[in-house]
Amino acid sequence: MILAWITEVMEYSAAGMFGLTLFWLFHVAKPAVIFGGFINDASWFYLGAMLVGAMASKSGLPQRIANFVVTRVGVTYSRLLLGLIIIDFLLTFIVPSGAACVVIMASIALGIVKLFDVEKGSNIGKGMFLVITYTTSIFNKMIVAGTASIVARALIQHDGNVDVSWGLWFAAFLPCAIGTILASWWLTLKLFPPEAQTLEGQEALKLHFGTKELWTPSALKAAALSALALALWMTDWLHHIPAPIVALGVGLIALMPFVNVLDESDFRKINLLPFFFVGAALGMGEVLKATGGLDILTNVLMGGLGPLLTGKVTSILLLYWSGFLYHFVTASEVSMLATSMPVLMEFAKTHHMDPRWVGMIWSFASGGKLFAYQSAVLVLGYSYGFFTPKDLLKVGGILTLVEFVLLFASVLLYWPFLGIS
Repeated sequence: MILAWITEVMEYSAAGMFGLTLFWLFHVAKPAVIFGGFINDASWFYLGAMLVGAMASKSGLPQRIANFVVTRVGVTYSRLLLGLIIIDFLLTFIVPSGAACVVIMASIALGIVKLFDVEKGSNIGKGMFLVITYTTSIFNKMIVAGTASIVARALIQHDGNVDVSWGLWFAAFLPCAIGTILASWWLTLKLFPPEAQTLEGQEALKLHFGTKELWTPSALKAAALSALALALWMTDWLHHIPAPIVALGVGLIALMPFVNVLDESDFRKINLLPFFFVGAALGMGEVLKATGGLDILTNVLMGGLGPLLTGKVTSILLLYWSGFLYHFVTASEVSMLATSMPVLMEFAKTHHMDPRWVGMIWSFASGGKLFAYQSAVLVLGYSYGFFTPKDLLKVGGILTLVEFVLLFASVLLYWPFLGIS
């Protein structure tokens, strides 16, 4: 299963389900253990998050947010670029798919490129598409929204036997998010100075992005339900209602006849393959624990790591850069986390380390990327043809270092106040 995920020889969920079927066929463990991942709340959190995302998208909420920001930040390229990064960050809360975020952001960026009247090879187009693509892949690690962060949080809770609330995850990475917004904006302006500093006037921008659609009852209900889900997620440390229950509950409310925000066709359009992948990854961990295979993997893969983790500084350095290098082998951040997190959590427990501390650093390390093959989001952004692999390598290398500095400072100075140490 691990080799299939690393090499991407077949679709992730298909490889996972095939592995579980073989466990079942050869009586490696009981079916209740093998398929135990599907009763884990992470699988259902993904389904609920996709329902919330479908509801928000159907109402036009992401586009309304984008239009609102773009028409108010100003007409200079610098301000419009910052506006795009902020929109990208805000969309992460309500669109639980990095690919969907890139598609939405690309439509906005294409409109701005058209208004500036520049070609694909221009610095304006290159800078905008690079920054929205790369920051989308990073923001998904700072907020429990995309498949990778959902898998990481689930494995930390499941294999580390600790609770990681949605609000705690968001609070822990908030300084990194703010730093990333500012750093990526400044870096893009320096690396790709625009051919034109400003548009001719505000009217063209408002004409292109100004929405004339009125708020329909369905759109208002969708916006209210999305706001409710977000508010409950951010305050789960206070009311202790698990994030998966909030996501699934709000999503199912949208399907109710008297609410009528979503219907059967919307439900059918939801991509359920990641649901099976999450369940399969957790099921593999259950089998490894039940059979003792996890102890063997931990001793083989992590045996020499213990003596090196002698303090906070060295541990942060080792975990982040080991995760960054491991990501080259596993290609996808999802496969990286699914194949390594169970072993890492077992290692943390046996060495009396906080699994949250170890797991969240390791999860964040999957955000650093240099090549498009490492993320489906990067492949999608690259497919628009506005930037080259060399451009991605340049931006990715610098931002990976920036992300490390931001994480390093947060872990040492900020996380102890949140109880993560």
